[in-house]
Amino acid sequence: MEQRHLGRTGLRVSRIGLGTLTWGRSAEGPDEAGAAEQLKTFWEAGGTLVDTADVYGGGEAEYLLGRLVDKLVPRRELVIATKSGSVRDPDRRCDASRGHLLAALDDSLARLGTDYVDLWQVHAFDPHTPLEETLQALDLAVAGGRARYAGVTGFSGWQLAKAATWQLAAPGTRTRLASTQMEYSLLQRGVEREVLPAALDLGVGLLPSSPLGRGVLTGKYRAGTPADSRAASQTMAAFVDPYLDEASGRIVDAVATAAHGLAVTPLQVALAWVRDRPGVVAPILGARTAAQLGAALSVEALSLPEEICRALDDVSAPVHRYPDQDWSTL
Repeated sequence: MEQRHLGRTGLRVSRIGLGTLTWGRSAEGPDEAGAAEQLKTFWEAGGTLVDTADVYGGGEAEYLLGRLVDKLVPRRELVIATKSGSVRDPDRRCDASRGHLLAALDDSLARLGTDYVDLWQVHAFDPHTPLEETLQALDLAVAGGRARYAGVTGFSGWQLAKAATWQLAAPGTRTRLASTQMEYSLLQRGVEREVLPAALDLGVGLLPSSPLGRGVLTGKYRAGTPADSRAASQTMAAFVDPYLDEASGRIVDAVATAAHGLAVTPLQVALAWVRDRPGVVAPILGARTAAQLGAALSVEALSLPEEICRALDDVSAPVHRYPDQDWSTL
């Protein structure tokens, strides 16, 4: 698998990442044997970037990954990314205080069974904590060797620009942001308004989450809701429902048409499109089974023709209005 630099850093990662959002969830995710099979399939295909978080499965995703590393795959051959900051508090979605973040990182390292993570990400912007305090936690973690690189997830355009600029203001002292993780797919192109332009300008790599439109872009919902799908799950149905509307259906139909013409699957078309967008480093891909993951990883050999990309761009184009970036040309 092709390797790409993560933002404007020396860290190289596979251009597809393995997501573990459902690991440790008995109903929706793989058991330990299934997770082991996924990790082995991913690594044997040349994948290196594995993305997790301290809240996935209540910490079980990190435990599971930690049990598998070295037993199946040498630690040095993986780029392990985790996140800290999300909290289970009805009054506070995120705690990005220095104290909480550093304590959470220690807990993540213990669950993962490693001395360091390759990429440590702040899971969300915390409006109740001064941003410089949050960013100082990243500096301390990198300086102390517990994290090699740092990034953020879920930051809006202005939040990302402010954080990245603050870090760049003192080169050699502060840790530049390597990445930002946001949802990005043919069904969700909102990052193109402000987040992606900021990331491109500041040298921050984009790691798209839900690159298959929460599974909808695979085309499996075109004829209804399969009984074993996320949309049929009580806990995940609300996650999928926003992309089962008429507008999304037109985009899915276009993807299916393109796939038919190229003799590939809709999944491969949708994944290749987002993988090769400007500023994208590695879409984070989750799967229920190793077979599903293997089918997705077969996209490595596919590059979409320019005319197909233009057609998909047109059918899924987001609406840009004042004051989106470059509004003077609209």
